[in-house]
Formats: sequence, structure tokens, C-alpha cells
Amino acid sequence: MNEQQPEPYRPLREDWQSALAVVAHPDDMEYGAAAAVARWTSQGKQVVYVMVTSGEAGIDTLAPEHCRPIREAEQVASAALVGVPVVEFLGHPDGVLEYGLTLRRDISRAIRRHRPEIVLTANFRDTYGGVVPNQADHIAVGRSVLDAIRDAGNRWVFPDLLDEGHEPWGGVRELWAAGSPQAAHAADTTDFFDVGVASLRAHKAYLEGLGGDMANAPDFLEGLAREAGTRLGARYASPFEVLQLTFG
Repeated sequence: MNEQQPEPYRPLREDWQSALAVVAHPDDMEYGAAAAVARWTSQGKQVVYVMVTSGEAGIDTLAPEHCRPIREAEQVASAALVGVPVVEFLGHPDGVLEYGLTLRRDISRAIRRHRPEIVLTANFRDTYGGVVPNQADHIAVGRSVLDAIRDAGNRWVFPDLLDEGHEPWGGVRELWAAGSPQAAHAADTTDFFDVGVASLRAHKAYLEGLGGDMANAPDFLEGLAREAGTRLGARYASPFEVLQLTFG
């Protein structure tokens, strides 16, 4: 019996100029989405990164207070490689994030300040590919991002942001979740695969502490990108779940 082939991916829209990526940790963008960011910045699009935590609980051999500045520096260097000059850190505690009003408010503030057309985040579904359980921080952040987009456009939600001078922004057209098992779209990253690998390799201390298959940047990313590329009709691609937030 032949297994049913997955549906082909559809190309992501590229009729936009500004995006804001909000993820839980340094390295979250680099596991598949950074090559797509490199594609977009090469087109002159503006992308800003916001890290909810500094990944300070991510290296077993380093106490958080020593790990934090290393991981922040690695993320800034990594982002620069794919054309992202601005990386912000919200300072929430790594590993114990919870969905809630504080997180929604902080993300809403970032959206109001940067006023993007597209918001990017990491997979926030319960699993990867229906098999591997997702990490709790990713779920909390992604679900908070979805609600924070709506919060950012409503002046009566978090009125203290108005007091800070952050006017509502309802101009986010879509939320794109990288690596989601519900992805139906993808970006062709064939010409940007190598810089995507370099951006992950920039997390040197993290990868050394991580070990295993995920620390082998070119091989791990090649497997993901080739599979997505097959479904898009390209050599390499980055898959995204698209959540439409406006019509038209």
C-alpha cells in the first residue's frame, strides 16, 4: 500500500516590508527560520528579533548569571549574519515561562513599538511532526504572541501602554510559526542555506553544551530544509504555519 504523500507547500507571500520575530530563546530562530530571514533581508525587508528570555538556563555547565551574557552575545552575532541589526531581550526567566497577562503585555509593547506587518514565532503546537513533544517555553510564547497581536491593536487592553506612549497597532497581517506540524507554506531558502547554518553555528557555547545531533548544524538543518524543499519544489526551504489576522 502506498503511503499518502503530504500536500505541497505554498510559497509565503513577500508583499510586505517589516517583520517582528518573537521567540522564547536565543537559537530558536536559527533552527530552520534564519535562512528565510536572510532571504527577506536580502530583499531589503526589515526584520527585528525579540527574545523573551536570554536562554540562561540552556547550558548545564554554566550558571544562569554567567550564561546570560554569553547567549545574548551569540544571538546578536547570529542575527547580524542574516541581516538583523536589532535584537531585544525581554528578560523573562528561561525554562519557566507561563502564558499570562505579563507576557502578553510585554510582547504587545514590542509590537506597538516596532509596528510590523508580519510577526514570526516558533512552533507553539504541542508537538513537532505529531511525534516529539514541544518545549513548554515555546508553547507559552507562541500562544502569547497570538493574543498579544490582538492586544496590540486594542487601545482598551493594557491601557498602561498608552501611558508609556505606545499607540495601538492593528497592522499585523499574519502570524507565521516556523517549523509547525501544521505548516502549509514555506520560503525557498536554497540560496541562503549556508548563511542559515552559519547563524546557528554562531551559538558556539550553546551547541558545545548541547551535543548530539542538534549540535551538528549543517547536517541537522540540511535534513529539515531538504524535506521542506521537496514539498515546495525547491532544493531547500523553511516551513511555516500561517495564521491570517486580517482579510485582503
